[in-house]
Amino acid sequence: MTPLLEFAGTSFYYGDRRILDEISGSVLNGECVALVGPNGIGKTTLLRLAAGTLSPATGEVRLSGQPLKGFKQRAIARSIALVPQNVDVPFAFTVEEFIEQGRTPFLKMFGGLQATDRKAIEEAMDLTDTRSLRRRIFNQLSGGERQRVKIALGLAQQPRLLLLDEPTQHLDIGRQLEMADLIRSLRARGIAILASMHDLTLIEGIFSSVWLLSPEEGLRKGTPEEILQPEFLGRAFRCPPHHYSALEERIRGRRERVL
Repeated sequence: MTPLLEFAGTSFYYGDRRILDEISGSVLNGECVALVGPNGIGKTTLLRLAAGTLSPATGEVRLSGQPLKGFKQRAIARSIALVPQNVDVPFAFTVEEFIEQGRTPFLKMFGGLQATDRKAIEEAMDLTDTRSLRRRIFNQLSGGERQRVKIALGLAQQPRLLLLDEPTQHLDIGRQLEMADLIRSLRARGIAILASMHDLTLIEGIFSSVWLLSPEEGLRKGTPEEILQPEFLGRAFRCPPHHYSALEERIRGRRERVL
């Protein structure tokens, strides 16, 4: 089976600083992958490589078996949607106007929104429960509301793969659980997801696979049960071994309380 997205020996540098070194991994159609690792390890960079907004120094990123570098950005955006942590909106866009931007890759030059575009926008708002926010100003929304609206913009692209950069970051526990439910529902609809996750307690039961980026070990892949182990997390996050038991309690105990 040809992967939907594939990193093939992918490396990336900022100047002389190596961020990612020969990363290899693939996301299948409908798969839900959590990307975890310490701050600064390259999670956002990996997502931007997947979206085609950055180009690898070595190796390739492939979309359905074809090198991503061979696609125009407009064509990539019809298959892959990146939802970043922060979005700068300099104008007083309403939520509806903001979500409409997700249809840009499909619009003809000098053409407006068509019936198919309106349908995609309405479906995106339904999936994210943002229809009631449509007349609100985006910049006046709460953090949780903004996250749902940003994902609605991505879904308006009708992507095969949704890239989420820390979707639960800075949200209170109630909004985190809402976001977890949303990711679970999108997975059930067959949308492939690659999401960098800060809160490890929200991964099991939602994500089918975990990619752990580690300073010394590169990329380790497996199921949540296989990867969310104290010894792997401890090395990746540079926790001393005598803290491994506390790390296990943090993952297991908090997960049970949250779920």
